[in-house]
Amino acid sequence: MNKPTVAVYKFSSCDGCQLSILNLEDELLDIAAAVEIAFFLEARRRTLPGPYDIGIVEGSITTPHEVERIQEIRNQCRFLISLGTCATAGGIQALRNFGKVEDLAISVYPHPEYLHTLETSTAISEHVKVDLEIWGCPVNKYQVLEAIMALLQKRKPQLPAHPVCLDCKRQGTVCVMNAMGVLCMGPVTRTGCGALCPSNGRGCYGCFGPSPNAEIKNMAMTLSQMQHVPGEAVRLARNFAGYAPQFRELADALQKAEVKK
Repeated sequence: MNKPTVAVYKFSSCDGCQLSILNLEDELLDIAAAVEIAFFLEARRRTLPGPYDIGIVEGSITTPHEVERIQEIRNQCRFLISLGTCATAGGIQALRNFGKVEDLAISVYPHPEYLHTLETSTAISEHVKVDLEIWGCPVNKYQVLEAIMALLQKRKPQLPAHPVCLDCKRQGTVCVMNAMGVLCMGPVTRTGCGALCPSNGRGCYGCFGPSPNAEIKNMAMTLSQMQHVPGEAVRLARNFAGYAPQFRELADALQKAEVKK
């Protein structure tokens, strides 16, 4: 029988999520034995023509060319996965969505007239139908492995989505919010990193995006009361996954609370 074909694509991003796939090392050999890696420029020079069974897309849509390209990829792939926070929420480059791209271009580039970009940086799902989202900056490589194996076994992927706080409890990590007064996105951020930052005495930055059923209003109230300087909580909410709808709601609520003060 022919093996399922997999294609991995990059859009506006840092390549970190593709590297997470390569970091599977031994497991990657098992994947390569089970599927045909037909297109993955980060990993191999050889490419095979589509259509493909599984498409994995890293990065956000930031240029007119990328809008056209993602449409073509969607037509080529039977099952499409958006990989990482750039692909699921616009990524760190979506910070420009909260201002004017012309002003940012003038301050960064000596010749902004050469740029050909969109006003916003957006998730893959805002342009085409996405069958599965894997969050993270970068992604958890074992979640990627689970997603691929689930597709091969024709079952639903089992991807955890509980808040980071639960990881801290399970690991016996002292809560940085309660013990140290450090602002932390853990209560509203989905698991995936193993509570890396809180385990090292730092607040969660929300890299893995909002957890389902996150208590945004309660979180806004807590962060507003805890912040040390005005605007600190808003900047935290507008971070790696800041353009995700729930985190935008959080930042808006924090701004309104500051206006009332």
